[in-house]
Formats: sequence, structure tokens, C-alpha cells
Amino acid sequence: MTDERFFELCKFENQYCAEGFRILGGVDEAGRGPLAGPVVAACVILPSDGPFPRADDSKKLSAAKRDNLFDVICDMAISYGVGIIDNNIIDEINILEATHLAMKTAIENCQVKPDVLFVDHLHIKKILIKQVSITHGDALSVSIGAASIIAKVTRDRIMEQFAIEYPGYNFEKHKGYGTKSHYEAINQYGLTPIHRRTFCKGLF
Repeated sequence: MTDERFFELCKFENQYCAEGFRILGGVDEAGRGPLAGPVVAACVILPSDGPFPRADDSKKLSAAKRDNLFDVICDMAISYGVGIIDNNIIDEINILEATHLAMKTAIENCQVKPDVLFVDHLHIKKILIKQVSITHGDALSVSIGAASIIAKVTRDRIMEQFAIEYPGYNFEKHKGYGTKSHYEAINQYGLTPIHRRTFCKGLF
């Protein structure tokens, strides 16, 4: 990552620090689209005066780079929290409501309360903290980028464990997304207890 790119990623953090906000939280999720597994959200609170991790959009990074940054972010953060909402609740309340719940849970699991939240695209319901919704925020804010890495790595590790529990579905590779190999596994073996039934209706 170039210094120019890193400076651009810190734009929102620097702006709100200059306005007097001192406890900055970034919020993002992973796993809204898959056919199986939970949706996972993370809230990461970085020091207002840095240093900031060189955390970019998790989708742009290799798995090895995400794993490395996961440890760096956990070490640098003032606090971080994770929210995990399983497939049964997703089926019960729908994926958007489950995403809001995962984000709210992640914020509540932080030991420090943020002054302001930078949120990727959404405005989280029932949160009495100032929110700044940033479309494509994981590529525009280092705080959201950090949260995207924590959420993505956490979810990937969950799916890798499910791959051991449910062999034959290759969850360690596609992480529950609707790939050709995943569809073939469902056709051969049926649905597992971690599949989102509302996502699988009419597919087979």
C-alpha cells in the first residue's frame, strides 16, 4: 500500500479527530450473501492519534495478508467486538435484520464505547451513537477496513471448522457461497443444519 493510499484511508478518521471526536469505531460485516453459515460483524476502535494499521478492504487482500492484519489490528485496537448471528436467526428475521443485530452485538461487545461509528453503507438500528454511513466504506476508511478484516477472518475460521464437521461441502474453500461445487454438494448430500433455508428455496 502506498503512503498516498494510506493517507486517503485515514481521511474520515483525521476529519472527525479534528472535530473533537476521540473514540472512533469502524463497523463492517462478512457473510450476507452465502447460502450457509452465520453473518458476522465486527466493531474496531482504533487509537484516535494512531498509529493506524494499513488495513484495506478485506476483499482486496490475500488470506495470508488478512490473517497477518487480524493479529496486527487486535494488538493495535483500543477495543474490538464481534457479533455472530447464525443461520437459524437469519431465516427467522431475514438477512438485513440479522446484519443489524450482528453489528449491534459487535458494538456492545466492545469494552470501550465509541464517540462516533463509521459504518459500511448501513445505518444501524437502535444504536444511540453518532453514525457516519460510508458507501464502500471498507475501501475508504481504515477503521471500517479493519472491521472488515476482523469480520472476514472470524467468519472464514468458523466456516473452516464447519468444513470438518460437514465434509464433502468444501466449506473451507467457498465459505458457504453459491459456487458450482457447493450446488453440486447440496444436490448430492442435501442441506446441512447450517444452511439458510430461506436462501435455498427454489434453487434445487
